[in-house]
Amino acid sequence: MPNEPSKIPHSPAEDVLGVFIGTFMAAMGLYLLEQADAVTGGTAGLALLLTHATPLSFAALFLLVNVPFFALALWRKGWKFTLKTIVCVGIVSGFTVICEMYFPVPDMHAVFGVVAGNVLVGMALLAVFRHGASLGGFNILALIAQEQFKMRAGYVQMSLDVTVVLLALTVIAPQGVLLSAFGAVIMNIILAFNHRPGRYRA
Repeated sequence: MPNEPSKIPHSPAEDVLGVFIGTFMAAMGLYLLEQADAVTGGTAGLALLLTHATPLSFAALFLLVNVPFFALALWRKGWKFTLKTIVCVGIVSGFTVICEMYFPVPDMHAVFGVVAGNVLVGMALLAVFRHGASLGGFNILALIAQEQFKMRAGYVQMSLDVTVVLLALTVIAPQGVLLSAFGAVIMNIILAFNHRPGRYRA
């Protein structure tokens, strides 16, 4: 049998650019979801939920809910991955503040916001995963499950996200929760189809 081609590692410059693009897409997607009064899965979804119950901004809440997962990342993934993840989470929080300042959305159809937001977040997760980081929270658990137990990261993420979306019933109207669930499925299908062991050379 022919030998498999060796993997081509990303250069530091490629990692920086990939993380920058991924975090920008994530912030834009999460901002659209917030404006559509919807939620998504993971710690981003928890942060969106908590904006309904606390006076804190999404940017602040996104940082706070990820703190316990940074410790998990350090334990299972090491310093390099953890530092990249902390940087990614911080940049996403910063970009969401910029979106609020310079991208007002006075009138947006909720379906468009949910679909566009989740597509952007899904593609953003692919970008940061490919460059050795994550957006924190459930992404870390999904990556650990994939690497340690060969489980698809997208499917793991989807099962965890269901819980978050169901919690949304406590603060969002049922039709909004259904729309949020639909969006979360879109995001996780993107991950399940595109992020699997051995798919990419780099």
